[in-house]
Amino acid sequence: MTEPRTPSSPTASRETSGGPAAAPANSAEHPWPVRSVSMKVAQWIDRLGSIWVEGQITQMNLRPGTRTAFLVLRDPSADMSLSVTCDPDLIRNSPIPLQEGSRVVVYGKLSFFTGRGTISLRVAEIRPVGIGELLARIERLKALLAAEGLFDPRLKRPIPFLPGTIGLITGRASAAERDVLSVARNRWPAVRFEIRNTAVQGPTAVAQMLTALAELDRHPAVEVIVLARGGGSVEDLLPFSDEALCRAIVAATTPIVSAIGHEPDNPLSDLVADLRAATPTDAAKRIVPDAAAELACIRELRERTAAALRGWVDRETRALAQLRSRPVLADPLREIDRRQEEVERLRAAAHRSAEQLIRTESTATRHLREKLTAVGPAATLARGYAVVQRVTGREREVVRSIEDAPAGSQLRIRVADGAVTAAALGAQALGAKHTDTGRN
Repeated sequence: MTEPRTPSSPTASRETSGGPAAAPANSAEHPWPVRSVSMKVAQWIDRLGSIWVEGQITQMNLRPGTRTAFLVLRDPSADMSLSVTCDPDLIRNSPIPLQEGSRVVVYGKLSFFTGRGTISLRVAEIRPVGIGELLARIERLKALLAAEGLFDPRLKRPIPFLPGTIGLITGRASAAERDVLSVARNRWPAVRFEIRNTAVQGPTAVAQMLTALAELDRHPAVEVIVLARGGGSVEDLLPFSDEALCRAIVAATTPIVSAIGHEPDNPLSDLVADLRAATPTDAAKRIVPDAAAELACIRELRERTAAALRGWVDRETRALAQLRSRPVLADPLREIDRRQEEVERLRAAAHRSAEQLIRTESTATRHLREKLTAVGPAATLARGYAVVQRVTGREREVVRSIEDAPAGSQLRIRVADGAVTAAALGAQALGAKHTDTGRN
């Protein structure tokens, strides 16, 4: 469809249904009539051809005696719907009775009614989606989500021990809501709830639950969200296996508990949630601690702590008593006295050893002194020998030969008790009778 141009548009619009002749430019001076716009819309929609569409029947108007049945087909995952018309025999002759809430696949062609300006899908074939097909689709979606890792336990967020505020998404005035509230408040009276009542089955359930989930996930006080519903048929629980809802649960930042149906029921929301509860009552028990049980546990822990402390004190008291009863502590000075006697004994032994060592070393020293004296020059001098030295100025030289003391040399003769000064008168060699060298 060619859209009308604004007055400032420099281009002109051409008619597509009137042949090659050019249409006048669309402007404020040359506006299109409603019939032209409606005809163009009808022509463009007619070009789409026939299509297959899947949805859920939300309204059905089948009046006796009429040749047209009117339906409303809604998308289960979005707040969108489409008007459908068909032959009443398609509904009457369906192999599975059709009613509001039934999932169907239809084949038809879109039509634009120029008189009312509305679009409708004229259906030529309706195929109900049976339970087997629904379960097969759920299994395919389950395999897809599993392949993407959305069931990985590592993605599960921990549930807080005592959440201050709990978000609850459930049906209005439902048994699931009563069970969760009554059980939670009986277990912990101070618990608070943020409740969002939505449809939990039917064509609008997914859209409402997505809105409520997003609102509670943004709520700053909500620490955990419970998605609760009582039991039901496979068709009733289909919204909780919807792909959009499953992905929203995974994308949420708040931990989510799925409490759908009874124990055998297992929609896909149970697999992607952070915690699966068998029933709404089980969900309340698993996220809200029992105040009485916690107090009893605290009392038990206190008693066990006190008993452990008393036992430790008793053990330490007995250990101290045993230590005090030992001889070393009964008479502490006895060991000191015993050690003192031993020290005195060792000291006396050391004194005796020292004296003996001194006596031995003194005797050895005396013997060495006697030996040294015997071989020393003093002893030799005492036996009558003398040491003769020639004095030359301040120097003294020992006379070892007669040649070292010529006549007239000044001599110093050392004897045992002193020294004698003399002068050499002459020399006499050993073996000669007499040699007088002292005369001229």
